[in-house]
Amino acid sequence: MSNTQPQHMLDTSGLMCPEPVMMLHKAIRTAQAGEVIEILATDPATTRDIPNFCRHLGHTLVEQKQTGEGDDAKFIYLVQKKSS
Repeated sequence: MSNTQPQHMLDTSGLMCPEPVMMLHKAIRTAQAGEVIEILATDPATTRDIPNFCRHLGHTLVEQKQTGEGDDAKFIYLVQKKSS
């Protein structure tokens, strides 16, 4: 687990693709450069979509983890907004 403290929290639990990534994109626009957003998700597609979002737009995926299995799975991400 990372020691990075998020400045923003985004709970996308219960939402399906593409809503979690759309919400992250909006949160990134309002965050300051270098700030970290914690994303909670239940959609397994986020394990592909959020890393791709970061890679394509140049943000840093600080941490990605999963708790639980199957229908009880929760996905947690820390994304740091690029500096400029």
